[in-house]
Amino acid sequence: MAALWGGRFTKDTDKLVYDFNASIGFDRKLYRQDIQGSMAHARMLARQGILTEDEGEQIQKGLEGILRDVEEGRLAITSQYEDIHSFVEANLTERIGEAGKKLHTGRSRNDQVALDMKLYTREQAQGTDSLLKSLLEVILDTMEKNRDTYMPGFTHLQKAQPITLAHHYGAYFEMFSRDRDRLRDLIRRMNYCPLGAGALAGTTYPLDREYTAQLLGFAGPTRNSIDSVSDRDYLIEFLSDLSLIMMHLSRFCEEIILWNSNEYQFVELDDAYSTGSSIMPQKKNPDIAELVRGKTGRVYGALMGLLTTMKGLPLAYDKDMQEDKEASFDAMETVQSCLILFTGMIKTMHFRRERMAASAKEGFTNATDAADYLVGKGVPFRDAHGIVGRLVLRCLEKKCAIDDMPLEELRQISEKFEADVYDAISLKTCVEKRLTEGAPGPVAMDQEIRAYRAYLDEA
Repeated sequence: MAALWGGRFTKDTDKLVYDFNASIGFDRKLYRQDIQGSMAHARMLARQGILTEDEGEQIQKGLEGILRDVEEGRLAITSQYEDIHSFVEANLTERIGEAGKKLHTGRSRNDQVALDMKLYTREQAQGTDSLLKSLLEVILDTMEKNRDTYMPGFTHLQKAQPITLAHHYGAYFEMFSRDRDRLRDLIRRMNYCPLGAGALAGTTYPLDREYTAQLLGFAGPTRNSIDSVSDRDYLIEFLSDLSLIMMHLSRFCEEIILWNSNEYQFVELDDAYSTGSSIMPQKKNPDIAELVRGKTGRVYGALMGLLTTMKGLPLAYDKDMQEDKEASFDAMETVQSCLILFTGMIKTMHFRRERMAASAKEGFTNATDAADYLVGKGVPFRDAHGIVGRLVLRCLEKKCAIDDMPLEELRQISEKFEADVYDAISLKTCVEKRLTEGAPGPVAMDQEIRAYRAYLDEA
């Protein structure tokens, strides 16, 4: 297959060099974006009189036929072509003749591939946003059903204070909603069309870049032709956004792996999202959660790789930038598959509510509330803190919770303890009296859930 640039050369490229240079092995993924961009470019050329109306019509029909044949499996994208651009142009010319050779008028592969990657990235960002919304729906549904499912909150992996499962899940709602906001911000910022920038300095043809941008759903054309072909900031930003999504998924997976362990027993994973051991028949492993956690490094690697590739490149286009695709494609697919599987896993996960509440009680998560109780009886907080510390030591010796210690023993530590202490330090009371905005108390939680529901209804 003759190269698009072969006229200046007097002998064929070495086969190893050709293969090393070719990108068809991975940029074939951009066939639809390349054809869409070509169709918009041809319409603009015909509108500007650069192509005749008949030539423009031939090109449109030819490109529509190529797209249809590729998607229906009648036309294969093979390695005989250097890249997706040469595949489309060669097949177009073969089908419609001389008019096909005019498609590239006023265009370079530099602005063409920049367009293809922008169209693909925008589509992937929108798809990822949709998957995040599905995940948030499951998180919110779980919150609505678990406003009074008590569990320990942790700091340093130590039981700290009692919260609810709804409150804990709310933290992840915040994380993933921020991820959606970042994606939308990315789409807004990147949504400018590079087509018409040429190789780096525009073109002498009277192109209507505003019209091309409009046809392709962009807010307008890019402003600087050099930046148009050398910019991959949007892709780096997308990989950064994907890395944050994976970090949040990984943190959530880590907790699910802990909660699923014999030591915690907070959750049971559905059989459809677990696997067994080849030698230990009792095992039920949280493989999906572990794989999502493991694949986080893969997405981070794509981000670090592209940052490193771009860090020393002079303006404008350099062949190094061909390395923007493979790892990026992999990262996009990885995040979307992780979101789909993770959403299914947590949607089918069963919570052991009694075990979660017992864990909160056993872990002295109401110790701060016991100190607050003494403060309410007139004890300075620093003294109350010391009293409850001694009380916890006594409970550890007796292997009991604060709630289970008889009143007479409580009064041996402080005469300020009275019969009402048991209600004051119950899990229900500890949670319900936390009413500040963002806290686990029912009033605050109802406000939070209503706000989250409104957010999902709007977006």
